[in-house]
Formats: sequence, C-alpha cells, structure tokens
Amino acid sequence: MTHSISYWKTFSNVLRRDLKVAVRNKGDIFNPLVFFVIVITLFPLGIGSDSQVLTRIAPGIIWVAALLSALLSLERLFKNDYNDGSLEQMLLSPQPLFIMVFAKVLAHWVLTGIPIIIIAPLLAVLLHLEEAAYGALIITLLLGTPILSLIGAVGVALTVGIKKGGVLLSLLVLPLYIPVLIFATGAIEAAALAMPYAGHLAIIAALLTGAITLTPFAIGAALRVSTN
Repeated sequence: MTHSISYWKTFSNVLRRDLKVAVRNKGDIFNPLVFFVIVITLFPLGIGSDSQVLTRIAPGIIWVAALLSALLSLERLFKNDYNDGSLEQMLLSPQPLFIMVFAKVLAHWVLTGIPIIIIAPLLAVLLHLEEAAYGALIITLLLGTPILSLIGAVGVALTVGIKKGGVLLSLLVLPLYIPVLIFATGAIEAAALAMPYAGHLAIIAALLTGAITLTPFAIGAALRVSTN
C-alpha cells in the first residue's frame, strides 16, 4: 500500500511539473495546434473546393496532419530535462523509471493530443467530411493519438543525446505510425459509407494496449542507453 501511494505521488508530481512548464512556455501547446490547423486549411486552398474530392481524402488529411503535429512537438519531450540535468536525476531516482516516463508521455498527450481531438471535428467541416464519420473521427483520435505519443517517445529517448536529431527521429518513428494511420483512416472511411468499423477500432485499441504496456519500459531502457 505504501509503495502504491509513493508511486502515485511520483507520477502526479512529474505530470504536474511537465504541465506547469508547458503552461509557462505556451509555444509547446500552441505550435503543434497551429501547425495542425494550417496543414488542414491549406488543402482546400491547394486542391480546390470540390466537395466530393475533399470528402474522399478528408480522413487521410486529418490523420496525416495529426501525425505530423505530434511529431513536431516530440523532440522537446526529454530534451530540456537532458540539458538541465533533470533526466540524470530521474535515472538515478529510487522510484521506477517507467512511472516517471509514463507521466511525461501523458503530459505530452494532454498538451498536444487533446487540443487536436477538440478542434479536429471543427476543421473537418472545411473538408466536407460526411456527418456519419464524425463519431469515428473522434474515437480514432482518442485511441490513436496516445499511441503517437507513446511510440514517438521511444524515438525521442533514442535520440535525446544527439544534436539536431529531428531528422533521425522522423526516420525512426514515421514507419511505426503507419499501422495507426491505416486503420484510423479506414475506420473513418467505413463510417462515412455506413459500413461496420468496429474491427478497425479493435485493432487500434489493441495497439494502444500494447503501447501502454510495453513502451514505458522501452523508453526507460532507451534513455539509459542514450545517456551512458
């Protein structure tokens, strides 16, 4: 019982700290969101106002924009802690590293994933997304964006000690995002056609479960390797 309280206190302290730091540096919150908005609004301007074309490609546009927005904000996940020495203190702490790592990833998702989930249905209007697909859009974002943060954090942990590791991070992470992209867009397209899409959601949920279970340990191991 005592250990559980101690673990929860460690988790909540790290989560609160990261959220407070992000509130002070408002660019950490607004930059990914502004990028998401810009990417989606540029497509109707570039492709044209043909509603049939926009409706057909809307799921892919929204999810690619969400994926790139998450990737844009990932590099700073451990970078500041690495630069100011906080990361070394985390590695030397007697508390389990995976708990602190999971708290940091959750803070990243709260700051980047939730705003995207909130604003995506509004931007989908610009792309003439079918009304029947809005539910699938929100559910896939709820299930999929945490996977982006969790998998991305593994790449960040591997490249945290490398100067200008953004390109390498993209090469490591983007291929791992492809299954989420495929099944999320497939679910939205199926919903737009009034077809069953529970199977797509089940696969995304399975990916999320696996990511929550495995990636905190993988992130911790990667951090130890990168900082040695």
